[in-house]
Amino acid sequence: MSQREALIAGAKKCLLEKGYSGTTARDIAGAAAANLGSISYYFGSKDRLMNLAAIELSSEWGDTLEAAARAAGGATRAERLGALLTTLLEMIPDSGDTQAAGLLALTQSKFDDELRAEIAAGHARGRAALAAIVLGRPSVDEDSAAAQGLGTLVYALVTGLVAQALVDPESLPDAAALAGALGDLVDE
Repeated sequence: MSQREALIAGAKKCLLEKGYSGTTARDIAGAAAANLGSISYYFGSKDRLMNLAAIELSSEWGDTLEAAARAAGGATRAERLGALLTTLLEMIPDSGDTQAAGLLALTQSKFDDELRAEIAAGHARGRAALAAIVLGRPSVDEDSAAAQGLGTLVYALVTGLVAQALVDPESLPDAAALAGALGDLVDE
């Protein structure tokens, strides 16, 4: 593992153990067994490193969600969406630190063009993956109508539920209630 990779791994460890605001550059350097100055050398700042680590954690979490939702399957789009929501609601309670770090990186992207571009690329991949899950396909193109429409809608559900769970985890309904609400939305 290169020193750059070790620093990202150390930052991810610190994010999960101490949170974003509780982590110092010394904490990361210690977790990575790296020189404190290497953070500036490789990333420019501790905040930049923390944001990249948060993006990686969020991406890894998304990959786990995708694999679990695909494994749950379903014969229809509604069943696959239900399986995705069930999986999501099962994963949320154990991922608060990862989700908080990811949402903090989102807020910082307003002030960092490079970070915003990296997050936007991740969102495009996420929308395409979510659309593919619901459609029962191995993949869909990131620029497709399915990714732009269905993928965006499902991504909004995922991120909205994650954000609500961070603030008030007890308020989240179960997957059946969400499925019923979606049915109410589209059925007159």
